[in-house]
Amino acid sequence: MKHLPLGPLMIDIAGTELTDIDRERLCHALVGGIILFTRNYSSPAQLTALTAAIHALRSPPLLIAVDHEGGRVQRFRDGFTRLPTMAALGKLWDVDQQAALKTARQVGYVLASELRARGVDYSFTPVLDLDYGPSRVIGDRAFHRQPEAVIALAKALGEGLHQAGMGSCGKHYPGHGYVIPDSHVELPVDDRPLADMQDDMAPYRQLPLDGVMAAHVIYECVDCNTAVFSNKWISYLRNDIKFNGVVFTDDLSMAGAGVVGGMLNRVETAYNAGCDMLLVCNAPDVVSDVLDHWTPEVDPTRGKRVEALIPKLPAMSWDGLQTDVAYQDARNTIAGLMA
Repeated sequence: MKHLPLGPLMIDIAGTELTDIDRERLCHALVGGIILFTRNYSSPAQLTALTAAIHALRSPPLLIAVDHEGGRVQRFRDGFTRLPTMAALGKLWDVDQQAALKTARQVGYVLASELRARGVDYSFTPVLDLDYGPSRVIGDRAFHRQPEAVIALAKALGEGLHQAGMGSCGKHYPGHGYVIPDSHVELPVDDRPLADMQDDMAPYRQLPLDGVMAAHVIYECVDCNTAVFSNKWISYLRNDIKFNGVVFTDDLSMAGAGVVGGMLNRVETAYNAGCDMLLVCNAPDVVSDVLDHWTPEVDPTRGKRVEALIPKLPAMSWDGLQTDVAYQDARNTIAGLMA
């Protein structure tokens, strides 16, 4: 086992078990985490073995993360509880606010407890974007159009995550719900004045978030760069909103990240802008190039921020969950919502 501080890169792997090349990359000093995808999952037992192998590589262990929001963004399905869309919680809010808060809390608990039972540390959730309607990528991933509902439901879901020992990650800062284009394939531009964006940023001001993921969107009122690459936006998050947790980039392989050029420019610009952890996904050749040629002056305080996301509370085992009253009650509530 290597003893290394956590670096600023979060990378991925191709398969369902580690190769020698994977181990070499994951033990590189610039790496601090790994993100898993559906291609990395074949069964609960396989996932448990994979996460154990990853955690055994280094001390402190690499942060193992996944996009596991619910609805259409849920990387692991067979053997896991099917989670509702956040919009379903928003619709329940419109009918019965107390029931919606209880359900959101239970969704967070099931989401986090199941992942942790299989060795996954962190999920990039909740989505805090407001549902303005036309977005090609957000849609039913958002809780609601009204910031008050988003704040209340996201807070409850975060309480459920914390109950299972997992941190929260609000996304996509400062707000991806207004623009129509999908930043995976296009570069969205939000042309609103800053005053008109205050509703979008209200969740970041009011929620006790452990992490924030910045958006590949240009907000012309502040900067000509996307939020990921903008020192102005990251400084606003730190100094005006007073956020002191981990700032993640969205995937730097997305089309919306191409505004600053190739991958070396992307990681350098995002790190210099103030992002703590830089996601480089679905691009193994590019990862090799970054590991070989990027020579940043690494700030150890950023690695310590990331290390704080590694769960401290022991995870309940999968067998333990089957006799956990809170878990079983939560699953029944979710099944009722999904029916």
